[in-house]
Amino acid sequence: MENMVGKSPELPPDMLSSIFALLEIPDLVRAGSVCSSWRSVYTGLRRQLLKHKQRQTPCLLYHTSESTGENAACLYSLVEKRAYKLTLPDPPIRSRYLIGSSHGWLITSDERSELHLVNPITGEQIGLPSVITLEQVKPVFDDEGAIHKYELWKPRYTALAEFLGHEPSIYALDELRDHLYFKAYLFPDSQTGSYIVVLIHNPEYQISFARAGDCGWTFLPPGWNYQECIYKDGLLYAVTGTGAVDAFDLSGSTVTRTTVLGDMKHYICEHIYIVQAPWGDMLQVWREQPTVDGDAGSENIEETSKIFVYKIDMAAKKLVEINGLHGHVLFLGHSQTLCLSVEEYPQLKANCVYFTDDEEYISMYKNLHRDIGVLNLENSSREEIVPRIYCTWPNPIWIAPSLRMMHS
Repeated sequence: MENMVGKSPELPPDMLSSIFALLEIPDLVRAGSVCSSWRSVYTGLRRQLLKHKQRQTPCLLYHTSESTGENAACLYSLVEKRAYKLTLPDPPIRSRYLIGSSHGWLITSDERSELHLVNPITGEQIGLPSVITLEQVKPVFDDEGAIHKYELWKPRYTALAEFLGHEPSIYALDELRDHLYFKAYLFPDSQTGSYIVVLIHNPEYQISFARAGDCGWTFLPPGWNYQECIYKDGLLYAVTGTGAVDAFDLSGSTVTRTTVLGDMKHYICEHIYIVQAPWGDMLQVWREQPTVDGDAGSENIEETSKIFVYKIDMAAKKLVEINGLHGHVLFLGHSQTLCLSVEEYPQLKANCVYFTDDEEYISMYKNLHRDIGVLNLENSSREEIVPRIYCTWPNPIWIAPSLRMMHS
């Protein structure tokens, strides 16, 4: 991250630590680069993470052709309205797919379609269980016994299984990720004091999960068509493309599934999200992205035009439309959906939705304009966050910076 310039005042370390603990992380990292004494305070604060109580405003992480190097990414601060350069560990960020973002960590896929957790602020990286431990993926070996392709098997547990048949598709190592991964999430796991990773994947948008230290992925049959998940008190809530919500109890030795909400519609024309609101309600968010004409000489693009917010009434098993967010904001995209209070994040605009791209096959849109902006729920007006850019790769994604370490 870029360094600040100028001389630092000689303040006592305790006073510096108290000041640093109030900073947003982009400012904190810059402060740690000023001089050796500030660096020492910053390093000590990282070791005592509970002292760093400042809530972190989400930032936009992206890579452009102007980024320097294959490992460089830009972190755009909504607070300062400026971008910082980050250097991430190998493999190069330019070669990865961003499958998700949660709690300050990216979930990425490398050129062998293997998954990693990456903290772009600290540079920490953790390998996740191999892709070949997913129930739907089988390795194909060459004559020397090395994996050189993958088989992706059709579902066996859905209503479409008989129609789709049971013959696998064959993909090269770097091609599988285009057809397998949809979204991934990282959640704190109170049972173990560590974390759990949840993966929505093909065929048919099914779910698998892994806890810290697991050697493989655990598949959750028989549901399908899932669009997003949240994890609360040992329960994984997953919303489908038709608005249904299933709850998986992951707290016991055997996983159980309960249908919390039935289908709310019969077809899919919007992106659907699920999020826990700060005031306690669980929300569904529906996002309309009609296709519009692109710039001269370019392909048509999808642009966010309307967003609808609903409270999930679990007792009545129905959705209740909410007229506005009343002092709150939403963050939508290929990251974990967030609902935040502007009282706690005063730099954000109340009753607005901050959004980025959320395409299923995002690699098909590498060189097109991105659907990034802020939508006002009151009048459906939209404005740009950063100047309209071609993001070469990977796809832009929201991330709330974090210094917390993970232990596998």
